[in-house]
Amino acid sequence: MKVILLNGSPRKGWNTDILLHKAAEGAESVGAETEIINLYELNFKGCRSCMACNMDGKSWGHCAWNDDLKEALDKIDRADGLILGSPIYFGDVAAEMRAFLERFLFQYTNFDNGHSERRNHLKAGFIYTMNAPSGYMNDLYKKYEQFLQPHAEYAGTVECSETLQVEDYSKYHLGFFDGVQRHQRRETVFPEDCKKAFELGEKVAG
Repeated sequence: MKVILLNGSPRKGWNTDILLHKAAEGAESVGAETEIINLYELNFKGCRSCMACNMDGKSWGHCAWNDDLKEALDKIDRADGLILGSPIYFGDVAAEMRAFLERFLFQYTNFDNGHSERRNHLKAGFIYTMNAPSGYMNDLYKKYEQFLQPHAEYAGTVECSETLQVEDYSKYHLGFFDGVQRHQRRETVFPEDCKKAFELGEKVAG
């Protein structure tokens, strides 16, 4: 059992990254091998609409563009589990995650019949972090769940809301946010989010 975890956040050691590591721990606890890939370390772009993945031949069902994402896509193609993690920026996943999803989803979609061209079974889950209150982006979660479902068995969503953005709010123009309240949530709510991420890892690897 191999589980790939994709970090769509540019910030290492912060909310999304921490939760993905917890998910990896959960997957490892039931015997899975895990690998975390940081999308912001890769040099790639979104789908170029070259249509090679929809042509007969060796590129059928696979993204043909040879850049830094190619190795990650090949690893996911062979994996048993996939956990995506992204912050929410202005109402959607971060740009690198969105670019990945274009490449990942388009290559498997058969536009003759709407079926998936993915050859082996995959379980997938999504971890979201955001500054907004819980439930604010439920429509977004549902959208990406529906996008993933033709190609994977969807194992669940973890939402981490009203996150701690910085350690010292006094150093930044972030007056819209209550730094004291965010630190309190970090101590009381974030550990529960970490537990949910761990459980998602168990479920994807189970």
